[in-house]
Amino acid sequence: MPRGRHREFDFDAAVDAALTVFWGKGYEGTSLADLTDAIGIRRGSLYAAFGSKEALFERALLRYSRTIAQYVDEAITAPTAHEVIARIWHGAAEATTDENAPHGCLIVHGALSCSSENDAVRSRLAEIRHNDKQRLRERFERAIAAADLPAETDPAALASYVATVQHGIAVQARSGATRQELRTMVDLALAGIHRSV
Repeated sequence: MPRGRHREFDFDAAVDAALTVFWGKGYEGTSLADLTDAIGIRRGSLYAAFGSKEALFERALLRYSRTIAQYVDEAITAPTAHEVIARIWHGAAEATTDENAPHGCLIVHGALSCSSENDAVRSRLAEIRHNDKQRLRERFERAIAAADLPAETDPAALASYVATVQHGIAVQARSGATRQELRTMVDLALAGIHRSV
């Protein structure tokens, strides 16, 4: 590189670095200094590149959804409802316990405890969780129509249950549960599902 030229800014690497910080500390627990240190740029450059902390968080959320949480999209395409559920729960156990990343789930923990000034961030994460649950409900409705689930199955209740267990896995991972412990819990929950639907 010729002398006097600045190193080209790596936008994707910056988003990845910010993602790790937000994932580990949550939105409100992450300071601008945390972000600039992780990315390796000054505050002015951060604003120039992303506009605001909230806008950078939205970029990190998008990256998280397309990488770490991609297992949800993949699970919903599984051929049977039981396989959808198994893939979501096992995927959650894997994604929330990666030894090279913060434990837990950015979408679950990212803004659970935020002040009122950050309600927009908390609402955004709640919206993502709601949309995922809605997609599950629609998938279970299709399973009922295809006779893959019993006709008397309540697709909304089943979707809520699956999401609740998925989020519980994230909470347990954040609290120190190991991947093997979570896998054992998933096996027990799946046994219950097989008996009830």
